[in-house]
Amino acid sequence: MTTNNAYPIGQVGQKWQQAEKQQWLNAQKTKRSYADDVLSQLSALADHFDIEEYAKLEYDFGTFPVFALGSLNWDKSKPNVLITGGVHGYETSGVFGALRFAATAAQNYHHKFNLMIVPCISPWAYETINRWNPLAIDPNRSFYANSPAQESAALMKLVSDLDFVMHIDLHETTDTDNSEFRPALAARDAIEHQEWAIPDGFYTVGDTENPCADFQKAIIESVEKVTHIAPADESGRIIGAPVAQKGVINYALKSLSLCAGVTEAKFVSTTEVYPDSPKVDAENCIQAQVAAITGALDFILKN
Repeated sequence: MTTNNAYPIGQVGQKWQQAEKQQWLNAQKTKRSYADDVLSQLSALADHFDIEEYAKLEYDFGTFPVFALGSLNWDKSKPNVLITGGVHGYETSGVFGALRFAATAAQNYHHKFNLMIVPCISPWAYETINRWNPLAIDPNRSFYANSPAQESAALMKLVSDLDFVMHIDLHETTDTDNSEFRPALAARDAIEHQEWAIPDGFYTVGDTENPCADFQKAIIESVEKVTHIAPADESGRIIGAPVAQKGVINYALKSLSLCAGVTEAKFVSTTEVYPDSPKVDAENCIQAQVAAITGALDFILKN
């Protein structure tokens, strides 16, 4: 166990104030381009999706437009499905998994579902390879009324008038969770930082209140065809949570204000890919995310 004295910003036992948050922001550097990597892919999808700029995220240093892809000829008689990625911008395969699905496998599902795909909820965090937004707020703990995170508020507004049967939110668990992001959280909030064992492989997070075990199992079985599933640690847990079944844990999605709890969908899952495994590469991680989406959709079609 370590405490926040391991982090270079802030004082032990004192929560960050505006000065520390600004110091943190000043240390962040742009490392890749949202426009080049993400927005450049959208025009090629216009034949199959309505592309909507659903918000502009305004910060002192610049503006980031965010986009949603909706099925053409939205049909109210079909069930609606929400696919989200990049709420944590550093979790790269979530962004590219959503885009890859839109460009490929999505064409097999338009006749059965209305698809809404939001590939990159947090573009500044994508560019700086970050978990937080520029205000040192985690968007994936900020899906609640009057959210202080523009990223979260914008998505909540986008989906507020729609009913969804399914929502899958695409994430990664990385080595930097222990080396950077959890220590930063401990320093910001003046709490103890306890490292967890980073699981080597894919897993999902269901909803404690509505776990839908068969749905999660279908996702795991689909992903298992393209990559390995994370084992439980010696205490039968994954990232500190009890394993409910192979490759599946559950969180209280709504009370934790997580993105996966943003709708009232019956079938909900958060995917977690481990990109730092020696057994995978970037392409395999993207394929795992696509397999998770198709496994989820196929389960709903069969049930």
